[in-house]
Amino acid sequence: MHGYTSDKDAYLVRLRRIEGQVRGLQRMVAEDEYCIDVLTQVSAVTRALQSVALGLLEDHLGHCVAEAINEGGPAAEEKVKEASAAIARLVKS
Repeated sequence: MHGYTSDKDAYLVRLRRIEGQVRGLQRMVAEDEYCIDVLTQVSAVTRALQSVALGLLEDHLGHCVAEAINEGGPAAEEKVKEASAAIARLVKS
């Protein structure tokens, strides 16, 4: 079981909403909308994706990493390294 399993439906709803926002962006570009308006919507989509990413990260730390640490051993170290790499990727994006 993954850390986000209990919130899976909520994540799917949010991702579908983001998908709709991206389709809206495509429409805006196709219809030659004003640049700033398109950029504003790109910013909104970016923030929405970041929110999903942070939620998934929190779920991963609270479930997968915590479980591995409780079990101990090399798996715990690997989960911590994996989480650190994920955080680094999010900070760079």
